Amino acid sequence: MKKAYAIVIIGLVLLFGGIFGFKAFVNQMIAKAIANAPKPVSSVSATKVQEREWHPELQAVASLNAIQGTELSTQIAGNVTAIHFHSGSMVQAGQLLVQIDNSNQLAQLRVDRANLHLAEVNLKRTQTLIADKAASQAQLDQAQATYAVDQATLQNDEATLHKLAITAPFSGHIGIRKVNVGQYVTPGTAIADLQSWDPLYVDFTLPQSDLPELQVGTPVQFRSDATGDQTFTGKITALGSAINAQTRQVEVQATLNNPKAVLRPGMFGNVTVVRNVTQKVLTVPVAAITYNTYGNFVYLIENKTVDGKKTQVAVQRVVQTGEERDGQVAISKGLKAGELVVTAGQVKLTNGALVSVAAAH
Repeated sequence: MKKAYAIVIIGLVLLFGGIFGFKAFVNQMIAKAIANAPKPVSSVSATKVQEREWHPELQAVASLNAIQGTELSTQIAGNVTAIHFHSGSMVQAGQLLVQIDNSNQLAQLRVDRANLHLAEVNLKRTQTLIADKAASQAQLDQAQATYAVDQATLQNDEATLHKLAITAPFSGHIGIRKVNVGQYVTPGTAIADLQSWDPLYVDFTLPQSDLPELQVGTPVQFRSDATGDQTFTGKITALGSAINAQTRQVEVQATLNNPKAVLRPGMFGNVTVVRNVTQKVLTVPVAAITYNTYGNFVYLIENKTVDGKKTQVAVQRVVQTGEERDGQVAISKGLKAGELVVTAGQVKLTNGALVSVAAAH
């Protein structure tokens, strides 16, 4: 019985040993085949590092403001009797926009004109009488004073009528009206917003360290996401008289033309101050940079001999990046002009991977 058990155990040991030995042999042969297999070649796009001349730029977030803009309102209470504009239209300086009830003022104007006429007649009569020594100097003084008072009263009537007829203080685009015919308005009631669209102010701030680079007349460029890729050019026209004590920023105001009325007051966007100097920088496409928390790097393509054959290899290179502009990024350290960097396909690369350049620029 014991011999039988021993034979069975020995048989099982031999069986499992053969199985595991065969598996080890198979794994060894697979590893050997993989090691001897040709390394995969990844297809990539590449471009050369270029040296460019860039104008140093200062950038900030800016807002647009009208050179002339106001919210129209009334100074005198009354009922609106007529509206002479359409919302969103262009109006000219001096154009009548809204009429406030002036019936009482017109009646008073007629009374005061009659009083002025009478005062004028009395003054002339008194002047004739005093020439004939038939009137006293006191009577002449009284007649002159009455005439002057009636003149002032008439001027006051005309000023009141002028305030009841609300006109455009300047030419511009008027917004949506906020009053209706028959509505009773009080002083300060908003009527409509009036803005001049061309030219416009560009208001922004920059750190005090940039102050030496700012001068009246320095060119600026403005872009807004509301206008797509359009760039609007202007010039700095004013600088703040003091540095803000809380933010240490200086206020800057530029002026730009808006002939096609594409921009609107109140828009915001990015403004670029273009300095009148040039500097040489090395640049690569933004797509060539791999960004991570351990540092930015690119894949350089180098020619090497592998297994006796000349081939191209991707090599990681840590770089220091600078300003981005028009799809290009400045490289301050890590690259040389003319070196070939991968711009597409680097996701599948590792350091030392074999590559084939499908497209080079």
